[in-house]
Amino acid sequence: MRYLHTMVRVKDLDQSLDFYCNKLGLEEVNRMESEKGRFTLVFLAAPDDVEDAKEKKAPLVELTYNWDTEDYDGGRNFGHLAYRVENIYETCQKLMDGGVVINRPPRDGHMAFVRSPDGISIELLQEGEHLPPQEPWASMENTGSW
Repeated sequence: MRYLHTMVRVKDLDQSLDFYCNKLGLEEVNRMESEKGRFTLVFLAAPDDVEDAKEKKAPLVELTYNWDTEDYDGGRNFGHLAYRVENIYETCQKLMDGGVVINRPPRDGHMAFVRSPDGISIELLQEGEHLPPQEPWASMENTGSW
């Protein structure tokens, strides 16, 4: 398992980039914009992690800017922790066997979400290519929120 990133939702991308980059000293290493999803993702790394981050070997902060305005209350601006795993199906099965609810099952063989006992969302991402869909995951419904 490899720690990937922590996601934080931001209301003003320029203001947030000024804080995280110009004041805190993080550096932008990747950016993705989605017209369809109406959001921008900006990935930041600590200065000493920039080279490793470009090779996906260092953890990042993901700033998520939703183009449509939204007020974030109750900690909604904190998104999730993300980990890359060797086999998403085996990881989810181990978690389920331990009594953990799989809130967003890995129907696509790529991504799942669970929650910590304190309600923190944790994203699990398959290392490399998506695994072929398989049961019981392919037909499993979402449970709760993630």
